[in-house]
Amino acid sequence: MANINKESIFDDLEKDIQNSSLAEQDKNKMLKNILHLREQEVNIMITGATGCGKSSTINALFDADVAKVGIGVDPETMDIEKYTLKNLILWDSPGLGDGKEADNRHAKNIINKLNEVDKNGKALIDLVLVILDGSTRDLGTSYELINNVIIPNLGSNKSQRILVAINQCDVAMKGKHWNYEENKPDPVLEKFLKDKVQSVRRRILEGTGVDVEPIYYSAGYKESEEDKQNPYNLSKLLYYIIQHTPKEKRLVYVDNTAKDEYLWRDNDELKDYTKEIKKTWSETIEEYAAKGADIGGNIGSIFGSTGETIGRALGTVIGGGVAIAKKIIFGGPWWRW
Repeated sequence: MANINKESIFDDLEKDIQNSSLAEQDKNKMLKNILHLREQEVNIMITGATGCGKSSTINALFDADVAKVGIGVDPETMDIEKYTLKNLILWDSPGLGDGKEADNRHAKNIINKLNEVDKNGKALIDLVLVILDGSTRDLGTSYELINNVIIPNLGSNKSQRILVAINQCDVAMKGKHWNYEENKPDPVLEKFLKDKVQSVRRRILEGTGVDVEPIYYSAGYKESEEDKQNPYNLSKLLYYIIQHTPKEKRLVYVDNTAKDEYLWRDNDELKDYTKEIKKTWSETIEEYAAKGADIGGNIGSIFGSTGETIGRALGTVIGGGVAIAKKIIFGGPWWRW
C-alpha cells in the first residue's frame, strides 16, 4: 500500500527556499512555482489483455495494492476502474478479446476517456500504457486495440502519449533461457526479445504511421519473502513512463514510487536508468522552481550544491524509511538517494 502520509519532496524544497538568502520577492516566486508543481496531476490509462499483468505492474511500480486503493468502477465509463494515489491517477481499462459485444463496449469507453478534457481544456489522459503479454505470440487483439482504438484517438503528438511495454519477458520462450540466479535473460532470449520489440514496433508503424519504441520487462511477483521473483527492467519502465509525461508533471511520481530496493535492482545495461530518472527529476526542479525568479546560477546553492536536498527527498521516497534529515548525495545506489 502506498504510504500517503510521509513528508513530500515539495515540503523539503519549500523549507530550503524559506531558509535561503534570496530576496523575499524571489522566495515568494519560487514558492509559487513549487506550489504549481505540487498541484499537478498525472492521469495514466493502463490497458491490455486479460493476463498481461496490469495489476502486478501497478503494484510493483507504485507500491499500491490495487485491490485496496481502487475506488471502483467509474459510472461514466463502466468498465474502466479509477485508482487515486494522491495526485497520480490510474485508469485501468480492459483490453480487447472478451467477445464482440464486450470489445465494442471496451473500445467505446476507451475512446470516450481519451477524448475527455481536464479543467484547462487539455486532454485528461497524459499517457496510455499498453501492456502486452510477452508469453504469447498471438497479439492480434492487442494490435487492434493499439492501431484502431487508441492511436486514432490520441490527438496530436501521438507517439509521446503512448507507451507499449511487453511484460513477462522471463517466460517469453516458455521459461527457457532465463537466468533465474541472476534474474536476467541469456543471450538467446535477449535476442528473441529484441526481435519481438522490433516486430511490435514495425506492426504499429505499418498500421498507423506512428513510430513507438516498445520495451520489455517483467513485473515479477512476491508471494512471500521466500517465494518471489524480482522484477526486471522496472527502472527502465519507470524511466520511459517519466519521459512520456509532460515535464512539469514529472515530480508527481516521486511521492508515489515504490520504495523496496529489490524492485529496481535488475535492468539491462543499455543505460543507467536510475541515474537518468534522478537527472530528469532534478532538471524539472531546476527549470520550474527558478522560473521568473532572479537567482541566476544560484539554484544549486538553494537546494544543495551536490543535490543534497533533492537526494534527501527522493531518498525518503525510495529509501525504505531513510530520514529526511540524513544527507544523501546523488550518485549512490537507487534506494539510497
